[in-house]
Order: sequence, then C-alpha cells, then structure tokens
Amino acid sequence: MNASGRISRRTVLRGVGTVMALPLFEAMLPRARAAETDTAPAPRRMAYIYIPNGVHMQDWTPAKEGTDFELPSILQPLAPLRDDVLVLSGLTCDKGRPNGDGAGDHARASSAFLTGAQARKTAGANFRSGVSADQVAAQKLGDQTRLASLELGIEAFRGTGNCDSGYSCVYEHTLAWRNATTPLPTEVNPKLIFERLFADQPNDPDRLKRGRLRASVLDAVLEDAHSLERQLGGADRQKLDQYLSSVRELEDRIHRAEKLPPVQPPEGTKKPEQLPADLTDHFHLISDLLVLALQTDVTRIVTYMFGREGSDQKYTMVGVNEGHHSITHHQGKKELTDKIKAINTYHIEQFAYLIGKLKAIKEGEGTLLDNCMIAYGSAIADGNAHEHGDLPVLLAGRGGGTIRTGRHIRYADETPLNNLWLAMLERFGAKTGKLGDSTGILDKLA
Repeated sequence: MNASGRISRRTVLRGVGTVMALPLFEAMLPRARAAETDTAPAPRRMAYIYIPNGVHMQDWTPAKEGTDFELPSILQPLAPLRDDVLVLSGLTCDKGRPNGDGAGDHARASSAFLTGAQARKTAGANFRSGVSADQVAAQKLGDQTRLASLELGIEAFRGTGNCDSGYSCVYEHTLAWRNATTPLPTEVNPKLIFERLFADQPNDPDRLKRGRLRASVLDAVLEDAHSLERQLGGADRQKLDQYLSSVRELEDRIHRAEKLPPVQPPEGTKKPEQLPADLTDHFHLISDLLVLALQTDVTRIVTYMFGREGSDQKYTMVGVNEGHHSITHHQGKKELTDKIKAINTYHIEQFAYLIGKLKAIKEGEGTLLDNCMIAYGSAIADGNAHEHGDLPVLLAGRGGGTIRTGRHIRYADETPLNNLWLAMLERFGAKTGKLGDSTGILDKLA
C-alpha cells in the first residue's frame, strides 16, 4: 500500500512457487481529488469463442431488428441475459470460401475466423494463415498483464497431417495465430490451465515439489493473504474472501475431476489424460478458469474453442448419439435438424453460463461483464451447405460503456466479419487500420 492508502493493481499474493493475481478492489482505485473526478476505469477485456460446424440458422436469427426482438429457440437460454447481448446478422467470412482452392471449408473456416486470411492449402508443415485479432491486441497491449493471451479449448489437438481435403490439422484446431506461420495451440486440461494462471515459474522446483505433495495454491499464499486482508476495508475484505473461496472450490473440482474415469474420445483419436469425464463439467471448468483469468487481470485476451472445426463430438446429454459434423449434412431431414438445434442450444447454454458468471462479479460501478467484449460465433453459417455468409455471431458485454447491448443488428450482406474485430480492437485500445479482409470499423455498436 502506498502513501495515499491505495493498493497497486499489480499487487499479487505470493507463496512457494506461486504467484496469485487479485480481483479489482476499491482500494486499487484512485481517490477523488477536490477539483476533479479521478476514476480509474477498470481494464477492458476481450474473448473470442468459436463454435464448430455452424448452426441451424432458421432457429437462430431473430425476426425483428432493434431492441424489440424475440430470441429464437436456439438463443432462448440467453433470456435472462438478453439485455447484455447483441445479435449481429449479415457478417461474412469470405476467406472461409474456396476462392479457387476447392474443398476444405472446415479448415478454412476456423483458420479465417479471426484472421480474415486465406489459408494455404497444404497438409504439410508449410501451413500459412494470417495474424489473428486476439494477437494484434496481445502484441500491442499484452505486456500489461502476466499472460499476453490465453488460448483455451475443449477438444485436444489430435496430431498433424491432413484433416480436411488437403488442409493441415493445424487449421481446424487453431483460432490464434501470432503471425501467418505461427499458430498458438489451445490448452484443454483444466489442471494445466490452473497451474499456468497461478504458477510463478513453469519449471520452478518448489512448484513441482508442492504438486507432488498435493498442496494447493491457496495454502501456499495463505500467509500473504492474511497480511493483505489487514490493509483492506470491509467491502474489499468480503470480495477477497469470496474470491479465495471460489479459487478453493475450483481447485477442489479440478482434483475431483482427475479422479473420475477419463472422457471417451471419438473412435480413432488419442485419449486425452486427466480431463473431466462429463462434457458439461469440462465446459464449466474451462469457463470458470476463463472468468478467473479475466477477473484477476492475469490476461485480458482469451480465445476459446468450444470444439475443433469439423468436430464429430457426440452430445449424448441432449440425446445426440451421432457425431456433430456427420449430422450437419442433414439434407433437410427433420430428425437431423432437430439434433443440430439441440447441440446449438447446448452450446448457447454454455455461453450463457460463462457470461452469467462474468455478470455476477462486481467491478467498480458495474460488473466484470460490463468491462468485457465476448464474441461468440462461427465462420460457417449453415453446415449442410458450408455457407460462410450471414454468420451466427453474438457479442456480449458493454466494452466499458462503448457498446449498447440488447439489440439485433442486421448489416448489409457481405460485410466482413473482420470489421467487427477492428471495432473491438479500437475499443480495447489496440486500434489497427487493417486486419485480413477488413474494409473498415463496424458501426452501429454504440
């Protein structure tokens, strides 16, 4: 604590081999000065969530524009959060299209989602895409946090080689590209993500020793936490207690998940280790870790793949025993489109869980969600036709007061999806003039 009684935003709790970031306390905000209001705005955060294989658009797109719209059936899980979300129609990912390269829409889709770049058609190591929006932000502002960015996923990378009509598997499994030739892999193991958020040094021998002893992160920093608590006011002490309790609960859930039988992957794929046996538990753990990363300002930039593009994940919990990708080629059969809708709705339930957690966390005069921009969508609209125009896209959060939510906005056909990423980057403080096939900053968001 400095002479003014304020605690630095960079204050952390330290223990053996551990550094633990803190949420935003009132004691971290500047005091009001006599002649002016000196408020330090909470940092803005961004996350990009990708869903594979498109959606059943007939049950996704609202009939009306503006504020007077009704949520279609797939979006119904967002009803309690309707006023925190924008539904954006008309956006296009042109570089998901063949543009002379033939088949391979799934690989191109995930590769182009954040880059707006045409993927090089190769199954070898000479893959090439473009820098992604999240990494533009990370390169400009990533030095302000301990992790420049965080890449999360549900399905583990299954190897190299040809995954889609002559395209490398790298494309289907990757959203984040540091540059045109450097993909950033996702992490799917909650335990490893947790350690990345809280470990002081990845190869610290003390951290490894603590891991062998099964000691928790909280146990390691408890003495430092008690010391900090004495410097805080009543509201901040309560916030610290709630935060530490949530970390403890998350640790317990991860440890319990490790003892459960491993998840059964699709036939022919390598079985991942130490993942929750239940898919919904896996989603919730990854989402909780994402929230924790943003809440503690360990990072402000996250990508999260709900599944690799072209995923054949089975969603038995909603009555779908077939692979996801397989049934997207439904040819209009109602029994298959009903199952696609069930998967799409399940994914929206996971999105609602995530943004609901962000909204429940108070930050400054509002909530953590108010200071976020959480994009959700796919670079494929209809999976049956491999359409890349009029995509399913949502944007949650108010971007620190720069976005007016609770609306359905329809843009002109062929408006580049990357125009949305430019608008987010500008609000994030990482304005850039061009990204992939962008044509300008998307309007109507404010």
